Amino acid sequence: MKLLTAFVLPLGALLLGAAAPAADTQSVTVRVSALASTSSMVKLYFYNTRAGFLKSGQWAFSRAVNPEGKSEIALSIDLPRGEWAVSLTQDMNNNNKIDKNFLGIPTEPYAFSNNVRPTVAAPDFNECKFMVDGPGRVVSIVLKD
Repeated sequence: MKLLTAFVLPLGALLLGAAAPAADTQSVTVRVSALASTSSMVKLYFYNTRAGFLKSGQWAFSRAVNPEGKSEIALSIDLPRGEWAVSLTQDMNNNNKIDKNFLGIPTEPYAFSNNVRPTVAAPDFNECKFMVDGPGRVVSIVLKD
């Protein structure tokens, strides 16, 4: 019995510790200016992998922010350390989707972190990424209409 207890208790503690690792997150503020509308919802999509960047449903998480009559929004969020990128759209007709033309180009205002302005093709993760490596990071984005 002592042998079983000596084995099970440390194993249980090890498994519990592995199941709930301490998250190393940092405070990040995303500021979006030049909104096309002071009443239409702004949708932000956060990515932390190159493979899933700009692929529908493959973002790490998303947030919707109502500008509440302002032409600029600020979203404070805690992100794990590492590389991140943000894409955003403003849902001008409030239909809860990103409207696109027949070529697949958004017809509603959009933007990317680092203020990347694609001309022919969508940007890649490396162009839009920023590092979360300490507290107080501010990511400023100007909306493209």
